[in-house]
Amino acid sequence: PVSPIGFVHLGSYVAKLGGISEGYRYVILARSLIDRVGSRESAGEVISIGTQVRAYVEPLQATLEYHDEGYAASMASGDIIQAALNTVLICSSSLSAGVNLQTMWEKSVEVTNFLFERKMFIFVVQMQCFQGCVFKLSGKEERTKYVSAEVVHGILATNNNAMATYYVHKAYIGFIFRSYDDSKQYIEKHLEVVENTWANLLVAHSFLAFYFGLISFWVARNSRDEPQWLENGNRSKLAFKKWAESSKWTFENKWYMLEAEESYCNNDFDSAKLFYEKAISSSQDHKFVHEEALACDLAAFFYMEIGETEKALHHFLLAHKKYYEWGAFAKCDSLFKFVESNFSPLPQGVGHTNNASELSEEQDALPVRG
Repeated sequence: PVSPIGFVHLGSYVAKLGGISEGYRYVILARSLIDRVGSRESAGEVISIGTQVRAYVEPLQATLEYHDEGYAASMASGDIIQAALNTVLICSSSLSAGVNLQTMWEKSVEVTNFLFERKMFIFVVQMQCFQGCVFKLSGKEERTKYVSAEVVHGILATNNNAMATYYVHKAYIGFIFRSYDDSKQYIEKHLEVVENTWANLLVAHSFLAFYFGLISFWVARNSRDEPQWLENGNRSKLAFKKWAESSKWTFENKWYMLEAEESYCNNDFDSAKLFYEKAISSSQDHKFVHEEALACDLAAFFYMEIGETEKALHHFLLAHKKYYEWGAFAKCDSLFKFVESNFSPLPQGVGHTNNASELSEEQDALPVRG
């Protein structure tokens, strides 16, 4: 019964070192051994670790259900730790997969209640970080914390995984809401602790690499340390280019977004335009509505910067529509306020989230305020 565990961890380590295809083969072997040996005692662990590698080869959205199977197997064998891990991983992967935010919120409540009842406070703190993102994006009113601020601070001070999770979610929210200082500050803090975290390959590693790359290119356009940040962004871009070889479905759109942002940094505007449109198209084709919104959002700021205001407003409207589809109503409101203050008058139908679904992709852009 222990051999499947050995193979799945070997596959995860190999995949994290860059051998995605080889690691995937070990993971599939481990999964098949569970069925062959007829023992389900280790199934929860094999599925929790293996699913995270499979997400680098199979469509990310399709892998989420494997964690449900892992949870059920863990509970059947009495392995509460692996049951908890499967539930936490399905939540964190859902953010990368672009699951509707209301669905994510409902799942996160279920998961956090499960963890809190079993006094698994490290996981609870990580889930509070996740819920904080959902609150910020959706505009939900934040509920009472499961654990006190004192407990949270104690866990963050002693657990690198929890601290890394906290910092990356802060950096992510800062980037989505265009807070330059928060994005830069928290991604730098994350880098201070990230090397002492999980050795296994996780979907969270690609989430970090993506936003680290995007933030790096943003900082490079605004920092005296431009070469360092350009290099950071380039490393992320190359990682996604390689991952796209194993899963075009999951990683192609992100690679294109990073290419676009790098081209923008290098003042190669023709290439930037091409890659922004490729990123939007790939996100749409592969059902990543949240990243379709983000690609439109980034393209809009790019077009605004280079003075193509009609294209800028067109992409802001597209971004607004897609953020609404995802359930990111607070982001919709933030984007509306920005557009309202920079474009006048707004096309008919543009407003806050109460009428965001009525946005038209075909409205003609109007001039930017002088």
